[in-house]
Amino acid sequence: MRWQGQAAGAEDPAALPGLEAWGGLVRSVTTPEFRGMTFHEVLARSALNRVPAASVMPFRWTINPYRGCQHACLYCYARNTHEYLDLDAGRDFDEQIVVKVNVADVLRRELARSTWGREPVALGTNTDPYQRAEGRYRLMPEIIDALAGSGTSFSVLTKGTLLRRDLPLLADAAASVDVRLSMSIAIADEPLRAMLEPGAPSFAARLHTVREAADAGFAVTVFLMPIVPHLTDDPEVLDDALARIAAAGARSVIFGTMHLRPGARQWFWQWLERERPDLLPAYRGLYPGRAANAPVGYRKQLAARVRPLLRRHGLSGRVGEDDLPRQRATTPGPVIPTRPPEHPVLF
Repeated sequence: MRWQGQAAGAEDPAALPGLEAWGGLVRSVTTPEFRGMTFHEVLARSALNRVPAASVMPFRWTINPYRGCQHACLYCYARNTHEYLDLDAGRDFDEQIVVKVNVADVLRRELARSTWGREPVALGTNTDPYQRAEGRYRLMPEIIDALAGSGTSFSVLTKGTLLRRDLPLLADAAASVDVRLSMSIAIADEPLRAMLEPGAPSFAARLHTVREAADAGFAVTVFLMPIVPHLTDDPEVLDDALARIAAAGARSVIFGTMHLRPGARQWFWQWLERERPDLLPAYRGLYPGRAANAPVGYRKQLAARVRPLLRRHGLSGRVGEDDLPRQRATTPGPVIPTRPPEHPVLF
């Protein structure tokens, strides 16, 4: 790996944000508790990541305590970021997890600066802060405490049921700052979910987490993303999923179809060829060449299918950010780095 065997203090200008120092690796850890996983514990130089001004994201700062993700979602947009650590976007992304063990201490220093404007911060925009590794490292409680203590509002997007552990902390934080919780719940069919999201909690377990968060006083948003063409986009399937989401106490839904970016595209395509070769012609039509997005016509058709169902189940909702027309910022912003950001998009 790029950070191994190098002189302490040397820097890599192409490294991921927060991992520029070659001497940042503390140790690599394997444990029977997480069979097949390796955790690379690093000392991060930064915790807050600034979102480029040209982005359509509704936030300007993110925190990502982990790189790689044990949820192992085949479609995950963040997979190609692992290639910048000389790891692959497939199995390594699922099993080689970078852990920023000092992220809370670094965050406290950054939040204490006189220049910090207490802008809202988003967690979970790259890889999940409540993936299974969080059960071992417990980084989120200190992050929550640091943000709330500095008067900084924040949001959390997760698939992880470990969120339930921190609901009391989050409720305490919400007494002083704006705290928004979102749960990503995309695939109601359990056998299909187990193939496409093999390391993630079940649909039912995530619904249970939504219910507990709602009971704790949070207006929970559910990300029904990605809706997978020809697998989860049937009206009856969507109706059932939204009915269960509403019954769990969610207030709103953000929905959108699957995006197949580099890294995720190859990994998902391998699964499709192996498990559902009958769908290959349809997918070649929907995602021709290197296209990452389904055609506008399909997305409009999907939106027209979902919106009446949202109304039926009393849910507010909107299309995900990536399905909105992109506009360039009208005010000058910082130069966008050539390395992949830590906050590409939500899905």
